Amino acid sequence: MGGLGDPPEGTPEGGPGGGEDEYRSVVFDESFVRAARLQEFSAQERMADHAPAVRRRPPLRRGLSRQALILVLLIAVAFGTAIYMGVRHPYQGPASSRPPAEPLRMTVIPLAPQGKVPGASDTDRLYAQSPAAQFRIGAEGIPLPAARRTAHFSDSQVTSALSIAKDYIVRSSLYPEVLTGDQVRPVRVLLDPDQLDQFDQSFSHPAADGRHAPTGWLVRFDPAQAELADRKVRVQGTLQAAETDSSTLEVTADHTFVYALRAVDAGGKAAEASLFTVRRELHFRFDREDLRLNQAQVIVSYVQAGPLSCAEDSTNRLHPLLAGQTAKEGGPAGTDPYATGGATALCGSLATGSQPKV
Repeated sequence: MGGLGDPPEGTPEGGPGGGEDEYRSVVFDESFVRAARLQEFSAQERMADHAPAVRRRPPLRRGLSRQALILVLLIAVAFGTAIYMGVRHPYQGPASSRPPAEPLRMTVIPLAPQGKVPGASDTDRLYAQSPAAQFRIGAEGIPLPAARRTAHFSDSQVTSALSIAKDYIVRSSLYPEVLTGDQVRPVRVLLDPDQLDQFDQSFSHPAADGRHAPTGWLVRFDPAQAELADRKVRVQGTLQAAETDSSTLEVTADHTFVYALRAVDAGGKAAEASLFTVRRELHFRFDREDLRLNQAQVIVSYVQAGPLSCAEDSTNRLHPLLAGQTAKEGGPAGTDPYATGGATALCGSLATGSQPKV
């Protein structure tokens, strides 16, 4: 028999306390009810003329909410504005706003000997008996100093600046095709583009105006007058790097080069060699664009060279006095104090002790 309160037939199947309830684990939450496609009419609605007990609900619109649509729209507008400003904004990036490179300021001072230029057939003997006896050969005489980071430039950037400066010095002072030929491209390719016009004008229209002397850019001799007696040029000097501001590095180079030269035409005789000394003080400037493109701005070039005759023009090429020769009478070209835009002609005397003792 059933218990008190139970139906006479027992607990119906599927009812509470009955058999296995297969829907016991199903939870009909609010979202489930709202998502139902069929909706039962209310009791009041069923009392009206509605014959069916249920009605079909319109499908729910599945998609982004209004807030999400607004957010997407704002992101699209911001992105489009950024692209527009990047293309049309009148102010460009740092690369295009960098200040132009300064023109190179140069001074070339010939040094006249006080007597005959000593010479010898053996170039090693000349070097051994000169102040250049302990100089290194070629690029070995231009060692790179230890690179130390600055406040705004890393170790690698300082090293890069020093390396570019050294490369310029080697190409402009040691390349045989530059020294006794007409090659200028090895030097030109290392210059900042802002200085190329000045460089080209210096070689197309040389002038002793402190701006357009080819011998201020590089070392070159008159090939009809002198040739290298020994390609092992002796070199000694220093390189120093320093930061001038947050966007600029400067490298100062001070080197002395000693060349063994001989006359091109000695009348069929073996010409003796003599030494020719060039001291070059160069100031380089680098911004980050120069470092990235492996180029330099040469802003100062101070050159002393001899033995030379003060009466000879050393603007375009150097005309060395060779073994047995003496300086010509006369000083440098006159300077007109009323002329503007020119440079004062300078000349010095080559110390006797700077010549080899032969």
